Formats: sequence, structure tokens, C-alpha cells
Amino acid sequence: MRLSNTKVALISLGVFSGMLGLGFAADPLYDTFCKVTGFGGTTRIATAAPEMVVDQTIDVRFDANVADVPLLFRPLQTEQELKLGQHGLAFYEVTNPTDREVRVIASYNVTPHYAGLYFNKLECFCFEERVIAPGETKKLPIVYFVSADMLEDRVAKSLETITLSYTFFDSSSYSGEEKAAQKGAANSANAG
Repeated sequence: MRLSNTKVALISLGVFSGMLGLGFAADPLYDTFCKVTGFGGTTRIATAAPEMVVDQTIDVRFDANVADVPLLFRPLQTEQELKLGQHGLAFYEVTNPTDREVRVIASYNVTPHYAGLYFNKLECFCFEERVIAPGETKKLPIVYFVSADMLEDRVAKSLETITLSYTFFDSSSYSGEEKAAQKGAANSANAG
């Protein structure tokens, strides 16, 4: 059976169009996959703290980084111990030691990566552009909990420590809030 040139061209065009569509869908699909599974250390955003608190504790360590911005950024506590399901409150501090304003966006991740599925944030300063005035210091809160569902995971249930890491980036490389969230999730997945 012989295909005509027109049929071959139409089939090729269909395959090309499908591949192009998958290419454009890859970033949002990957972002959704990371949010649902916690892959790459992507944490979950919760609307309410869980009702169940269990007696097992976990240590949460805090890390702060800057990428290409002249800021001083640090956690105000290095570690917190809390029970699974109990909400925690932590603070980060950012200072602009320069004589010009700095516009930044923070991305985050947790390690080990498989813990991202169980680490939930109720309040966070990530993915929103912040303007830090010259000489200004800001305290930035995070309210979070580690889900007791972790005890049902044969690997995660023996976890004793989770590290939450934030990185401030120059926001001029982002275009809009939605794109910032997409790039931030990609940066979190790549950051470790």
C-alpha cells in the first residue's frame, strides 16, 4: 500500500503539532506533578492545620540563600522540633544593606525531597515580589506543619529531620506572578 504525498504530509504535520503541544504543556504538567507528589522537594500549600497531632516529633531546620542579589538573608531560628500535625511558626529576616531598592522573589524546597509530600505551608512569603528599601530590614513569617500521613510511608516514617530552604532571586528575570510561581517551582526542583 502506497501513501500519497499529501497523506504523508498531513500525518507528519499532525505528529509535529502533537509534539509541539506536548512541549508547551511540559512545564505546567511538571509543576502540577511536583505539587501533587512533593517531587523535587516541592511542599504543599494547606488552607488549615490538621486536626490530628501525633506524639512523634520531627526536627525542622531552616536555611536561607540569595542568588545574584545584594541582600543579607537568614533564618531567625536554626531548628524547631514539633510533633507531626502540630503547626510551627518560624521567621526569616532579610536586610538590604545597599543604597538602592532591591526587588526579589523567594522560591523554596525541602530536603530530603520525598519529605515535600508531607511538608505543608499555611503562610509563606514565597512567589510574591517584595521590594526591600535601602537599609530596610523585614521579618518574614512562615506557618507550617508536617503531616502525620508521613507515618504511613515506609521510607518517610523514620525521617528525623527536614530542612526548609528559601532562596531570594532578582525579580527582574520574572514576568508576572504566574510565571514566577512556575519558575520558582522549577528552581525548587533543581535546587536539591
